[in-house]
Amino acid sequence: MINFRDVTPKNFHACIKLSVSDTQKHFVASNVYSLAQAYTQKECKPRAIYDDDTIVGFLMYCIDTDDHEYWIYRFMIDTNYQRNNYGRQALKALIKIIKKDKTHNKIYLGTKKSNTTALKLYESVGFVFTGRIEEGEWILALKY
Repeated sequence: MINFRDVTPKNFHACIKLSVSDTQKHFVASNVYSLAQAYTQKECKPRAIYDDDTIVGFLMYCIDTDDHEYWIYRFMIDTNYQRNNYGRQALKALIKIIKKDKTHNKIYLGTKKSNTTALKLYESVGFVFTGRIEEGEWILALKY
């Protein structure tokens, strides 16, 4: 069962060892970079993605300080666990958590247009392209 855990000294090394395939590395920042970002941007919520007690991925979300909306800044499933439905399960679980905040009704994320696998996943749960492109990434939104 998919669950999220804080990144702690106990799972830190396992979290930073997670990696996507070489062909995907240009799509997502490393987990080390993301954890450093979360250290300096306190609004960021980094979480390790687990299947029961096995770490399978990493995500980071926040309420962005510029537009005060929810953003999924990072989302990755380790290359050894891809194609096992973990991405879809984790994304749906994160959306469910965010939706508990009734003061917001949108979630944003950015991805490269060439990241067709991620685009298909995001669109399959309701994200749509907003027409905005920022720093080479397509901005998608999920309204709820």
